[in-house]
Amino acid sequence: MDDKILHTLEYRKILNKCSGYTQTSMGKQAAEQLKPATDLESVNSQLNVTNEAYTVDRLKGTPPFGGITDISAATKRAQIGGTLNPHELVAISNTIYGSRRIKRFIANIHEDEPVKILFTLSEGISEQKVLEDTIKECIDENAEVMDSASSELAQVRRELRSGEVRIREKLDSMIRSSTVSKMLQDQLVTIRGDRFVIPVKAEHRSYFGGIVHDQSGSGATLFIEPEVIVAMNNKLRELRMKEEREIEVILQKLTALVGDEAEMLLIDVGVVGDLDFIFAKARLAHVMKASMPQMNDIGYLKLKKGRHPLIPLEQVVPIDVELGKTHTSIIVTGPNTGGKTVTLKTIGLLCLMAMSGFFVPAEEGSELSVFDAIFADIGDEQSIEQNLSTFSSHMTNIIRILKQMTPKSLILLDEVGAGTDPAEGSALAISILEHIHRFNCRMVATTHYSELKAYAYERQGIINASMEFDVNTLSPTYRLLIGVPGRSNAFAIGERLGLQKSILDFARGEVKEEDMRVEHMIASLEDNRLRAENERKQAEQLRMEMEALRIQHQRELEKLDQQRDKLLEKAELNAQEVINKARVEAERIISELRDLAMTEGASVKEHKLIAARKQLEEAEPKQRKKSPTKNQIKVRTIEPGDEVRLYSLNQKGHVVELKGNKEAIVQLGIMKMKVSLDDLELLNANQSDKPQKQKNVTMVKRTRDDNIRRELDLRGANLEEALMEVDHFIDEAFLSNLGQVSIIHGKGTGILRTGINEYLRKHKHVKSYRLGNYGEGGNGVTVAELH
Repeated sequence: MDDKILHTLEYRKILNKCSGYTQTSMGKQAAEQLKPATDLESVNSQLNVTNEAYTVDRLKGTPPFGGITDISAATKRAQIGGTLNPHELVAISNTIYGSRRIKRFIANIHEDEPVKILFTLSEGISEQKVLEDTIKECIDENAEVMDSASSELAQVRRELRSGEVRIREKLDSMIRSSTVSKMLQDQLVTIRGDRFVIPVKAEHRSYFGGIVHDQSGSGATLFIEPEVIVAMNNKLRELRMKEEREIEVILQKLTALVGDEAEMLLIDVGVVGDLDFIFAKARLAHVMKASMPQMNDIGYLKLKKGRHPLIPLEQVVPIDVELGKTHTSIIVTGPNTGGKTVTLKTIGLLCLMAMSGFFVPAEEGSELSVFDAIFADIGDEQSIEQNLSTFSSHMTNIIRILKQMTPKSLILLDEVGAGTDPAEGSALAISILEHIHRFNCRMVATTHYSELKAYAYERQGIINASMEFDVNTLSPTYRLLIGVPGRSNAFAIGERLGLQKSILDFARGEVKEEDMRVEHMIASLEDNRLRAENERKQAEQLRMEMEALRIQHQRELEKLDQQRDKLLEKAELNAQEVINKARVEAERIISELRDLAMTEGASVKEHKLIAARKQLEEAEPKQRKKSPTKNQIKVRTIEPGDEVRLYSLNQKGHVVELKGNKEAIVQLGIMKMKVSLDDLELLNANQSDKPQKQKNVTMVKRTRDDNIRRELDLRGANLEEALMEVDHFIDEAFLSNLGQVSIIHGKGTGILRTGINEYLRKHKHVKSYRLGNYGEGGNGVTVAELH
């Protein structure tokens, strides 16, 4: 790609902007050296890895590139045998650690969210853990070689520290002497040129002997190394030289280790730089609110709300462009400063960005093409604010473009044919555009010439476009209108600004009738477009409202379904609990009945059985309806003497008497019960050879000699329970042919006595009743005579 084109389309500014998001010098270098790719596979690969980095940045943020530096120069020097200093070795150690940390970061992301390209790229980083640990064992964070680097260095430094201590002790004893202290400027020990000295007044120089290493600015103080410690300082000097030699040996050994791994380290640096640049692309995409474009190599462009990336987001006006299917060329007309040049640069720059692996500032679903070259004639050093192009510079650029273009090129021409006589310029412009169009290039050109409007209208594969201009505000809107040629608006602008009507009328008379018809046609097209645009907006608004209502309705239905499911589930759980509770209660009651039957035998008291039956009835769920079984017989076939099964107790018995068409008295062992016919199952219905009337066969007859009760004790019961037991007691006594029975109700408040007496008064089997006499219980007992 021609560097001049990259400069014209401001491609380098995008690279600089991306470079600002890199964290390493290698990443910055990768950004500066980037150029657009010209093959589809390479472009898609770059976009895919940017998309993975975009995902990682969105989920986990940018990887940690801290501590990583460009160690290429130091590594190469180690490779050729040079000795590295401690700072360079620490940088290498930190870079190894940082590279390994990035590798682990991407590997962890890959486990949760597959990022195959980034993972494969990061796998190329070698983990030089041994080299890193070796350097850290010898050199600390401040780039100082540690005593632990070698036993020889540790020994030398111990001797150094011991020698320094002896010298200080010697000098301290001297300066504390009353004789010597008077000769000193200050009572302190200092160092000059790695040798310990004391500040002596100049007049006492001869007293100390030794070596003068320095003097004060006034000359009044001399820094003297006393003769008594010269030998000791010499010894320290020798130890320091020995220390330096040992450090040099250690650095050479470490450098040799770096040299052995130089090739792998250089690869690691390159991979880390690439990763840094890739994540800088992703960060730039987030900042620009960009999206990943679809790519093709057939010259098809479709930008949805494309924005120029160098214009602030709050100021830029998005454009919609489609090129390469129904039309391969677009001719854009419109006034100056209307946005034509920005449109050209936006199309060209977004294509260059996509071909370089950048996301583009456009809506999802935008599609761009890979071109073998992009050519642009937008003037020499021209910017959006000014136009410095000339006819000659235009022609020079266009001639170069015509020589180098191919059918897979994108051509961008600004003000084609401008800068010369309008008649000749328009003819030349048409000729150039026709030549490029026949060459099957993709082309976007801007012009002022009205002749090009007619040319684009008549030529198949070329379409008119214009930059919208608001006559009311006398300002451009910077919107690109495809399919509508631009109007000059000169008369409208003059009229709005107050130009005399006579001048405007005269000017209109000078315009050719054909040109006026074209202007009227364009005005009509623009009016129709505006109406269509308004209707489209209204339709879109209605569609959005309907979609919102549909979504709301769907959510409400889902909410109702969830509530219904929850209610059904709750009801089922409650029903199951009721059933389980009833089953447990029934089992308990039946178990108690069996225990009573086994323990008390025939002497079981009637009121106990009645109470147990009442508990069983209360335990049964009221809501439950018993579905008839296949063997169930219709209730109208049950007659006295039939053998039946009582559903609620799961017991067999015989029908003693029918009570209307809904109830029957059933004999269950020693107990008679009044039950509903719906609770009975006829057991002998299928025995066709059985005689129809067997009433007396199962009827129980009792005599006065039978062991039956003649008293019913109701003390402590409420009236409702008492009346139920009295009813069963009277029936049993009547069936047993008892003439007289006693009902014990107690004296109390008299409610129970009054209720029982009222009940006996209406009972059909009671002939008469009275309160008990003396010796029978008095007012606490009622004696009933039966028929």
